[in-house]
Amino acid sequence: MSEWWKKAVFYQIYPKSFKDTNNDGIGDLNGIREKLPYLKKLGIDALWISPVYLSPQVDNGYDISDYRQIDPMFGTNQEMYQLIEEAYGQEIKIVMDFVANHTSDQCLWFQESRKSKDNFFSDFYIWKDAKADGSAPNNWGSSFGGSAWSWDDSRQQYYLHYYAQEQPDLNWENPIVREYIYDMMRFWKGKGVDGWRMDVITSISKNLDFPDNPRAFTTENQQNGPRMHEFIHEMNKEVLKPFDMMSVGESPAAKSTDAHLLVDPKREELDMIFTFEHMHVDRKKGDVNGRWALKSMELPQLKSILASWQNELRGKGWNALYFENHDRARVISRWGNDTNYRYECATAFATILHGLQGTPFIFQGEEIGMTNTAFELEEYEDIELRGNYEFYVQQRKTMSKEEFLAAVHKISRDNARTPMQWDQTEHAGFSQATPWFKVNPNYDRINVALDQQNEKSVFKFYQQLIQLRHTEPILIEGEFELLYPEDEALFIYRRTLGQEVWFIVANMSEKSQKLPKELLGLEGDFKIKNNAGRDELLADLTPYEAFIVCKRRSS
Repeated sequence: MSEWWKKAVFYQIYPKSFKDTNNDGIGDLNGIREKLPYLKKLGIDALWISPVYLSPQVDNGYDISDYRQIDPMFGTNQEMYQLIEEAYGQEIKIVMDFVANHTSDQCLWFQESRKSKDNFFSDFYIWKDAKADGSAPNNWGSSFGGSAWSWDDSRQQYYLHYYAQEQPDLNWENPIVREYIYDMMRFWKGKGVDGWRMDVITSISKNLDFPDNPRAFTTENQQNGPRMHEFIHEMNKEVLKPFDMMSVGESPAAKSTDAHLLVDPKREELDMIFTFEHMHVDRKKGDVNGRWALKSMELPQLKSILASWQNELRGKGWNALYFENHDRARVISRWGNDTNYRYECATAFATILHGLQGTPFIFQGEEIGMTNTAFELEEYEDIELRGNYEFYVQQRKTMSKEEFLAAVHKISRDNARTPMQWDQTEHAGFSQATPWFKVNPNYDRINVALDQQNEKSVFKFYQQLIQLRHTEPILIEGEFELLYPEDEALFIYRRTLGQEVWFIVANMSEKSQKLPKELLGLEGDFKIKNNAGRDELLADLTPYEAFIVCKRRSS
C-alpha cells in the first residue's frame, strides 16, 4: 500500500462553517470548491471533510441517516463528486469523515429495528430489556450527559447510545451491519475518495456482559471493547487494504504504550490514530465534573506526552499530529496568549507540532490564528455543551453556571465551529445571510484577507512549515530527542538524520528566557523563525519566540 500520507499535510474542513455560496447562512460543498485555490496556495495535500451526509443535524452531522446521500444543506451528490474531481485536479486528496459507531435515529435501519424483535434490522442496534423495576439495563453514561440508555415505546426495550439519544449505537456483533458499513466505504471509494477519518472507531465493540461502571453515568465502558481489534482488522482486509485507502481513527483511550496495537503496519488495522492524551493536560483527572473541571496546562507534562508518542511509535507506527479540530478549542486561547502575542503564540504552537515526526492536521482558521469566543451560555449551539450543562449544573449542581461558562470559554467544541473569517465584510465574508452560528466579533481584526497582508502573517508561516515538510527528509525520517524535559517555559527537541541535526525551539511563556548553553552561540541555518530580528543564537528568547535551526555535524 502507498504511504503518501506520511509526507502529507492535512486540512480539516467543518463544512457548516467554512464558506456559504447560496446565502442560506450555512456553509456548503460549493464553498469548499470555491476555496480550493486558497487551500492550494496554503500548500496542503489532503482535505478531511467533516460529515456532509444526510442528517437531522442533532450533532452537526455526526448523526447520519443515510451514508450515501449528501444532505441538501450542503448540496447534492453530484456537487460532491465534482468537488472530489476538482480537488484531484489541484493535487488535493479527499478524506471523508464517517461514523461507524452509531447512526441517527432517523436512519431507515433504526426506524425498522425499533418496529419488532424479529425483522431484518432488529439486531442492527443494541437492545436490552429493562430491569425488573423498569430501570435501564446498567449505569453506563452518555458522553453528552445522563444515561446511555433510552426507552423505546414501540419495541418496549432500551437501546444503547454512547452520545445523544438520537444517536443509537450500531451492533457490530452483527456481520450484516459490518458488511453494510464496508459496502458504503466501497461506494465512496468508487467516487474517488482517498481515505477515512473514523469517528470514535475504538467504541464499536461492546462488553456484552454489560457490567455496571464503578461510578454511575460515567463512560469508562466506551473504549477498546473485546472485539475492537478483530473488527478493525476485518475492515482493513475488506476495504482499506484492497482499495489502498488511508485511515486515521479517533482513539480517545489510546496511550503511547499501546497505540502500536492499532497502527503497527504488521497488524493491518489503521494507518494513524488521534490520541486524546495530550489534549487532557488541562483536565483535573477523576473530577466529578468530567472534562469541564480544568486546571492550568503544565508544559513539562505536555512535552512528556508528545515525546512519549514520538519514541514509542518510532518504527512501530505513525503519529497523527494536531492541537485543534472540530472537537477542540483554539489552542492559543486555551493554552497560550491570544491577545498580546497572538501571532507569536500561533506560530510557536505550529512550530512545535510540525517539527515532530508524523502527519500534521490543520483545522480551518488555525492557519490565520483564529481564537476562542466568549459568548453567553444561551448563544452556544453544541448538544454536548447543552447536555452537560443540564447534567452538571442543573441536575447534579456540582458546578455553578459561572464556573461552567468559564470552562466553556476555554474548551467548548463550539469555539472551533464559529464561521471561517475570510475578510472584514459583514459576517466575515462567510455568507451574505445571517450565519447558522455567531461569527467571532474579532473578525474585523483576524481574517484571511488581513493576515495575508500582514508582515506578521500566520498564513505565510504555515506555508513555510508545509514547504519544509515537503522538501526536508529529516522531518519525515529523522530521530527525535526531547531536551530539557523539566523546563517550565522552553519546548526544545532535536531531530537527527545522518549528519544533519535540527533543533526545534520555542519559548512557550510570556517572559523572555535565556537560551540553553547547548544552543548559545551555535552556528547554523535558520529554517524558519517567527522573530524576524533573530539572526544568531545569542540573545534571549522573546515571549513565544520559536524557530528551527539546522546544524550539520562534522563527519
